[in-house]
Amino acid sequence: MTKQKPVKKIVLGLAIAGAVVFAGAYGYAVAPTETRKIEPGPQLANLAPGVKPDAGLIEKGRYVATASDCIACHTAPGGKEFAGGRVIQSPIGNMYATNVTPDKETGIGNYSLDDFDRAVRHGIVPSGGTLYPAMPFPSYARMSDDDMRALYAYFMHGVEPVKQANRDNEISWPLSTRWPLGIWRKTFVPVQGPMDLSKYSDQTIARGAYLVQSLGHCGSCHTPRAATLNELALDESGPEYLAGGPLIDGWLAVNLRGDKVDGMGNWTAQDIVDTLKTARNKHSGVLGEPMQDVVKHSTQNMLDADLMAMALYIKSLPETGNKKATFAASDATVQKIMQGNDSERGVQLYLDNCAACHRVDGKAAGDVFPALPGNPTVLQEDATSLIRVILAGARLPSTHTAPSDLGMPGFAWRLSDEETAQLVTFVRNSWGNQASPVGAAEVAKVRKLVKEHELHTADKGDTKH
Repeated sequence: MTKQKPVKKIVLGLAIAGAVVFAGAYGYAVAPTETRKIEPGPQLANLAPGVKPDAGLIEKGRYVATASDCIACHTAPGGKEFAGGRVIQSPIGNMYATNVTPDKETGIGNYSLDDFDRAVRHGIVPSGGTLYPAMPFPSYARMSDDDMRALYAYFMHGVEPVKQANRDNEISWPLSTRWPLGIWRKTFVPVQGPMDLSKYSDQTIARGAYLVQSLGHCGSCHTPRAATLNELALDESGPEYLAGGPLIDGWLAVNLRGDKVDGMGNWTAQDIVDTLKTARNKHSGVLGEPMQDVVKHSTQNMLDADLMAMALYIKSLPETGNKKATFAASDATVQKIMQGNDSERGVQLYLDNCAACHRVDGKAAGDVFPALPGNPTVLQEDATSLIRVILAGARLPSTHTAPSDLGMPGFAWRLSDEETAQLVTFVRNSWGNQASPVGAAEVAKVRKLVKEHELHTADKGDTKH
């Protein structure tokens, strides 16, 4: 009996220590966060009930909402604008975007300007809880006060109220309790003021930096994340910023920095503008639903001057220096095929399935089909997007200035995992492309992902963005 007493004391001590740690963590998480109160300004101050602010302010807010791509997440397929319900897949489970119409029962109709500001820029709801960072408040935190006031005016007076209850998220315990999110927010997204643009000597670059870093929240997808799911950098002060992100709904968010192989180094600023405006340029096209949604709902509706500012800012970013793939244009592949040397299985698969559109030289036909030589998606270290488009196909969205919704069929029904791997490896190592080979096991993983996506789409109706 006497020998058991020290053990009991140790267990009791550990239990007490654990309780103290838990209490401290919980207290830190739920402790109120003070934020700078936003002033309403002359256009919102002292408005009589039922009176709308100046139409110009509402229209400015509409543009801010467009540049911020609010509709892509907060509008479900076939649903009413901003009424929520769209599913957002994440590593911790499925989340459903909320109703952000000015309905007073199910939306944000009771939000004050300060409530709205705290939610959008700081991820804090009126009750004091923290939003899941699927809402890109780490980026929106940099938004200017003027844009925030305009955005509030638009959502309160330019959006139709819709009575639609919010769907429960499918998040496992303990994150379903939300309070641990308070620790995450306070650790990785400290309270900060609007973005300081004075550090940029060029006004156009400054405007582009603001649109890319804040409203456009490009880093939310295109910046790699730590194991704790925070972005490794929120601006160009970190070399990881826009260096390529994780898989988003099964598509790889590519490197947007100055790398000439797997980044934007070989793209002109006009190439970037064309892509943001039409989902394609003279040699490449937007691949995957997440970025296609951005073009459809957001960037194609923005001013050309703002698109060029974004492009010039992106072009100002230096390369990462992580050169694992290379490209040096070569006609060796074409010569080999034209001489009848097509005994390799990869060559045969390309000629049978791809050459009709992409041609023997892989260059396709200008901006009709994407060229394969030197294509950043082809040369990414992670070949998931290339594998996926071969298995499941893809379709370019119809845009205002490029209405043809060109598509590529999927070949999962006719190509085995081994054949797909051989085809992908051929494309990644032809016409001057030099990238790592792909194995059947990698293809099998993507095939499983495609099947899960199809099942989820059938069950839920949507998995976009």
